[in-house]
Amino acid sequence: MLLEVRDLHVEFRTRDGIARAVNGVSYGVDAGQTLAVLGESGSGKSVTAQAVMGILDMPPGRITGGEILFRGQDLLKLKEEERRKVRGAGMAMIFQDALSALNPVLSVGDQLGEMFVVHRGMSKKDARARAVELMERVRIPAAAERVRDYPHQFSGGMRQRIMIAMALALEPALVIADEPTTALDVTVQAQIMDLLAELQREYAMGLILITHDLGVVADVADQIAVMYAGRIVEQAPVHDLYKAPAHPYTRGLLDSIPRLDHKGQELYAIKGLPPNLMDIPPGCAFNPRCPMARDVCRTDEPPLYEVSEERASACHFWRECLHDLDH
Repeated sequence: MLLEVRDLHVEFRTRDGIARAVNGVSYGVDAGQTLAVLGESGSGKSVTAQAVMGILDMPPGRITGGEILFRGQDLLKLKEEERRKVRGAGMAMIFQDALSALNPVLSVGDQLGEMFVVHRGMSKKDARARAVELMERVRIPAAAERVRDYPHQFSGGMRQRIMIAMALALEPALVIADEPTTALDVTVQAQIMDLLAELQREYAMGLILITHDLGVVADVADQIAVMYAGRIVEQAPVHDLYKAPAHPYTRGLLDSIPRLDHKGQELYAIKGLPPNLMDIPPGCAFNPRCPMARDVCRTDEPPLYEVSEERASACHFWRECLHDLDH
């Protein structure tokens, strides 16, 4: 296993109390595999990724338990200097807001080349040449001329391509893409996802794709982990999950996808709001919004039940959810 997260817990201490952002998350991804992590805003997707990358703001964030094994080594036991060496060369991250992530006062060539100067000891001239190669690799037109341009001179889709180029500069074994298609139109979204899939195949890297959009991951993911209130509530191969979700929350997310054959019908929405992470309901955190909730759901937190060898569900009534598809 390339990356294995085991029982990870992350909390944030605030003036109003302790927010339990990640509550026992476990997942893994291997070389050449794509894991999609789904869920609404605030479910803990990005916080888990930041903990894996070692870029969590501490304080106020604090990792209170668990292990993050990268190639068998627990990253949480490394000193910051050792952890920094893993970032970039071993694993890299593509952030969701390219305009904010890129430095506005440095040319894209300088930002791309810095990776080679710092990590590979290249001269600035050689680093600039590698920056041009990377820009061409992610299909930025006229790369040799545009390497001296600044982030604001590129469109949103082109900036996202530059972020992908930065992540792949040192050919890491694992890339985490955090909402890589946010604020892009549908056509550009498809282009970015196709590019990521192509590059993943070429480099045989592991990919963790964080998103709230199930439509984005349908054609690229191998496994899906659905998060809610800091927990994984369902894990499954992509085709199994789309065909028959084993958790009411997953079903709600799937039902919320607009469909061409439902033209003119009201778009389904999950009732209510995600819970306050400082006051997560007892029992199953989804029970106040769940159409299947019963008394046991309000008192007993469900474990991650084994549905099959490859999938699991944190629902007391996963069997009913799995087979009751007439909704």
